[in-house]
Amino acid sequence: MTSTSIIQKYEETQLAIKLISLGGRIQMLESETNLSRNKLIKLYKEIQGCPPPKGLLPFSTSWFMTWEPNIHASIFYNAYYYLVKNGLKSGIQTILKAYQLYLEQCQFSSHKDKPVLGLTRAWILVKFVEKKIMQQSCCNACRGRFITHAYHPQNTFTCSLCQPPSRADKNNKTQKENDEKCMKVLSKPSYLNSSVAKQITA
Repeated sequence: MTSTSIIQKYEETQLAIKLISLGGRIQMLESETNLSRNKLIKLYKEIQGCPPPKGLLPFSTSWFMTWEPNIHASIFYNAYYYLVKNGLKSGIQTILKAYQLYLEQCQFSSHKDKPVLGLTRAWILVKFVEKKIMQQSCCNACRGRFITHAYHPQNTFTCSLCQPPSRADKNNKTQKENDEKCMKVLSKPSYLNSSVAKQITA
């Protein structure tokens, strides 16, 4: 009994460390572990070198519907859906693995670059889909699967890659290259980096 408790605490501490390292908020850690708030705050300060941010979590769905966040949220959720469909149990461990795939696919140009989709928002997105607040919808033009509000009418959605807003054209060359890569991932979940996917699902 005691050894199980020690192992569980160790595993939860390791999970908390991983979540904090990837930018997870304290409220998320409290939901996914049984560690005390004081211990989580101490861990956060030790890992990040500063106190955790205060305030409520971003619970609005509107952020996920703006053009660039929608693309990144859709890439992440396609990865999550792919992993669950291929046998992994839904939950925080699969969210972490899907987030790893998302970071791998986006390949940010430097370590200073922050991903558009943070881990906490990715976690919230999964909760939104589970609660049927948001869903995946198929784009009429490219047939890619994108995040939309729940109960969006079928065959009426056009994604922001096929119909980008005018402000998206500021860096045409880079944008086109990014769009092509995003399209491959969103239209074919199996396109997800095969070596990473095999390592994650093994």
